[in-house]
Amino acid sequence: MLHAIANRSRHVVESLTDTLFIESLFDRMPDVVFSVKDVQGRYVAMSEACVSRCGLHSKQEAIGKTAYDLFPRQMASRYAAQDADLFHRGKPVVDRLDLTLYNDRRHGWCLSNKQTVYGRDGRVLGLVCISKDLTELTREGLVDERFAATVDHIQAHYDQQLCLQALADVAGMSVAQLDRRMKRVFQLSTGEFVRRTRLEAAIHALLYSELSIASIAADCGFFDQSAFSRQCRVATGMCPSRLRQAVREGA
Repeated sequence: MLHAIANRSRHVVESLTDTLFIESLFDRMPDVVFSVKDVQGRYVAMSEACVSRCGLHSKQEAIGKTAYDLFPRQMASRYAAQDADLFHRGKPVVDRLDLTLYNDRRHGWCLSNKQTVYGRDGRVLGLVCISKDLTELTREGLVDERFAATVDHIQAHYDQQLCLQALADVAGMSVAQLDRRMKRVFQLSTGEFVRRTRLEAAIHALLYSELSIASIAADCGFFDQSAFSRQCRVATGMCPSRLRQAVREGA
């Protein structure tokens, strides 16, 4: 799956026509921001949703600018740190809760996903980002800094055995309250979100590294290789070794 996404994303930056076509699709979604950046963090393309929220007259004004030119510094610093980590590790940014500016210029929360894009020679050209405004959840107060910090903690420490009570303490709520909040935002319980985060990291390592399956399982926090194999088979229909072989053979 990740390999297929990477292959498709290569064409976004390589072809201006393709970029404009994809960008135009997102122009019709006022609560979704689509953008492409180069490796220096400069915007190459951006959908219409970012015009009013960044105080621009047209989306073309964003081209060549960085997040520091368009967003408050605290937001821009977080975006830049995410981008740097993405370029360094190559691991996609998945379901990150970020503060952003809404169309009325008020602060609100969004769900961000980022993926590197490559040239045909394998060289990293930049990244694609899609962020979805969580307007209703922000209005209801279901996403705040402590909840976002809890999600950040899971995504940074998935390789450890995470205690649900400790996560609830970070969020400042009970385990049951945290579970309900996670289900509203991610449609997953806290435990399911931890397992999904761990599995995504393991599958990425499986496809983009030469580490043994046993090492990947240990590095990503699985109890053992068998636990990783079971979850991989449920998610993809293949055991880790078969998945690695199928992707590398281009199946």
